[in-house]
Amino acid sequence: MATATIPVELQALLDREKIRDCIARLARGEDRRCDERIKRCFWPSATTDYGIFAGDLPAYLEWVVPGSPAVVLTQHILGQTLIQLESDEEAAAETHVMAYHRVNTGSEERDLVLGGRYLDRLEKRRGEWRIIERTMLYDWSQDWGQSADWRQGLMGMAFSGDQFIGKTFDDFSESFFIEGHPDREQ
Repeated sequence: MATATIPVELQALLDREKIRDCIARLARGEDRRCDERIKRCFWPSATTDYGIFAGDLPAYLEWVVPGSPAVVLTQHILGQTLIQLESDEEAAAETHVMAYHRVNTGSEERDLVLGGRYLDRLEKRRGEWRIIERTMLYDWSQDWGQSADWRQGLMGMAFSGDQFIGKTFDDFSESFFIEGHPDREQ
């Protein structure tokens, strides 16, 4: 079977989309504290530096997957990603992020939000882009105060079921994707 030649511009577009997909899948893996999803976004020899933690991939997984018991929920909202393809197999990316954290202080739960940027170095191996090095830059943070009790519903109206409340584990989104579907999150 003959292999079609992909024009350079189209290949660059495909590479950029695969890099964005990798970064989005990683954010979801971190929000769900799923080591398998996170591992699929980093090369095994990857390193990370978040200022409050720096280390290799196994150490990062030990830090981020259980997470702090005080952080009961996170949500990483990704903004624009500037991608510089340095070669056919190397890239640098800067992705803006707003990270929400629901933190249990012992007496109450508080909503904390920070804004920053991921600086990622990525490598393409056997057609797959993954992160080899990540550094986090922090631009701002905000304490939004006491968290709302979502069990009460929204705007005075009760939810019709528990699936509407986001959770770190066993969230409705886990069953949302069809098992075995080719587009299912890998």
